[in-house]
Amino acid sequence: MKDGEKTFFGHPRGLATLFGTEMWERFSWYGLRAILATFLAASPAIGGLGMTETTAQAVVGVYGALIYLVALPGGWIADRILGARRSVFWGGFIIMCGHISMALPVSGAVFIWLGLLLIIMGTGLLKPNISVMVGKLYAEGDDGRRDAGFSLFYLGINLGAFFAPIVVGWLAADNRWHLGFGAAAVGMALGLVQYTIGRKNLRGVGDKPGEPLTPRERKRVTTWTSLAVVVTLVALGAWVASGTFTLDGFTLAVTVVILAVPVIYFSYIMFGAHGLSEDERSKMKAYIWLFIAAAIFWMIYDLAPSKLLFFAQNNTDLTLFGIPIQAATTQSFNPLFIMIFVPVFAALWVKLGNRVSTPQKFAFALVMVGLSFVVMALAASLAESGKVSVWWLVLVYLIQVFGELSLSPVGLSVTTKLAPHAFKGQMLGVWFIAVSVGDAIGGQTGRLSTIMSDPTYYLVLAAMAIVAGIALFIFTRSLRAMMAEHHAPPAPPIR
Repeated sequence: MKDGEKTFFGHPRGLATLFGTEMWERFSWYGLRAILATFLAASPAIGGLGMTETTAQAVVGVYGALIYLVALPGGWIADRILGARRSVFWGGFIIMCGHISMALPVSGAVFIWLGLLLIIMGTGLLKPNISVMVGKLYAEGDDGRRDAGFSLFYLGINLGAFFAPIVVGWLAADNRWHLGFGAAAVGMALGLVQYTIGRKNLRGVGDKPGEPLTPRERKRVTTWTSLAVVVTLVALGAWVASGTFTLDGFTLAVTVVILAVPVIYFSYIMFGAHGLSEDERSKMKAYIWLFIAAAIFWMIYDLAPSKLLFFAQNNTDLTLFGIPIQAATTQSFNPLFIMIFVPVFAALWVKLGNRVSTPQKFAFALVMVGLSFVVMALAASLAESGKVSVWWLVLVYLIQVFGELSLSPVGLSVTTKLAPHAFKGQMLGVWFIAVSVGDAIGGQTGRLSTIMSDPTYYLVLAAMAIVAGIALFIFTRSLRAMMAEHHAPPAPPIR
């Protein structure tokens, strides 16, 4: 960095551009997420889509799952076709169009589904590539400032996530759903304006794809992509024409496809002719177990915008310190606690060093998220006699954040460490597939609510997480040996 050059808290000026863009993109994402499930389940008489809460939970789960799944093709498009800078811009533009589609005050669900599809596509382009651009603002070897820059970037994510449910929830109150969707569109538009104005501060970062497609490759990709789209549309059309299509069936089918992705990918890595060494193969076996543990964690953690949101709406006295709040506002508890405790956990991991292993951190995270649902089971049991205090949810989110800060940043770090050399560039995308799998399965767990009470539902999921956590504790020594683990400070969690 040149002397006298303007900085952003001592960092390249381009970080301010990316910080603001990501903050507003996360505002739009978390704002929509905070009201989506309640909108889907609201009666058409008050502007909703009239789904059951079980179906709405499944839809929100699949929507979240696809958001993380498309990070893989989104990163590929930037690397081979558009470059990161244009991918972020067009991703943000498509997201904005999606929110505008949902904000249109027209009856029916067509523009809602179109909007969700556009948001999924746009997020796939924007989310993975804006993080890549942050890293490229720094010179090789400037690791300390790069890590600090990502911490600032992470603050922007959580600022957007904190304010969005409050603002969007308030605007969408009294069934003003489309006004809430419109606020999310405005948020993304502000991000695009800042990104465009601040382009000069990026100093060419991400302007060109790292490895552009050759004309022959471009033709082949176009052919296969077109074929995949046609086959998918024909299959969906045939399903609808058969008269057996239902939303519940569709979300289940998408969940099965999402579950197949990591199975196929890990099989490809382990059994393909990639020249993996015995050490790399051993590390991948350990990573698969950590991947499964992470998926179980996210299965419970990401029920916040569906199952826990419905609990807030239907079963809690929505007041804090005597001030009325919206159900959507409860979604702000999580990012608030993250901003408070990130520095605490970062210092804790540095202090503990090698004394606490990655499997132990994952095990602790699973036990924490499991205990949070033990608390939910107690709250749900009390709610059978009348509404309970919203402070129950505050406690649940506090416990869950302790789990997230033990798993999310550590997961990113261990993914890079255990990745085989031939797959170094792809494995961070694989980590996000764990979130996708967890979200998809979590959406389907709503079906359990039709055959068991809510307290039992929460206890069943709690038991799954706690048992998985205990199993990780038991096999920690074996996993550490497979991983040949040597610790490095974990990166901040990026979600």
